[in-house]
Amino acid sequence: VIALCALVAVAIAAPVDNTSPIPIVKQALDGPNPDGSYNYNYETGNGIQVQEEGHLNNVGTDNEALEAHGSFSFTNADGQTYQISYIANENGFQPEGAHLPTAPPVPPQILRALQYIAEHPEENEKH
Repeated sequence: VIALCALVAVAIAAPVDNTSPIPIVKQALDGPNPDGSYNYNYETGNGIQVQEEGHLNNVGTDNEALEAHGSFSFTNADGQTYQISYIANENGFQPEGAHLPTAPPVPPQILRALQYIAEHPEENEKH
């Protein structure tokens, strides 16, 4: 009986071998183009959807930077669908999604203090 229980426990604890490839059911790509722009999208057999487009900002300057924006969605193992949209530029990767936490609003007192500091820079330099 103990040996049978041990055998069942090992069988249940064994990892599931999920190595079958997931097909790409839709795919499109345009670029990179001579101006640095591009766009692509794809969808997989398990419901993942991705799209992104990008372009160069401030071309030919010291501030030249790639800006990309897009979105992706997937269904988690719990059956919940997650959707994320984003922009990525010189300010970093900025995702948005209903499931992502957001920062609380800045208190009015802090906003007033920041405005005062911006309006009185010479007073800040004295100290």
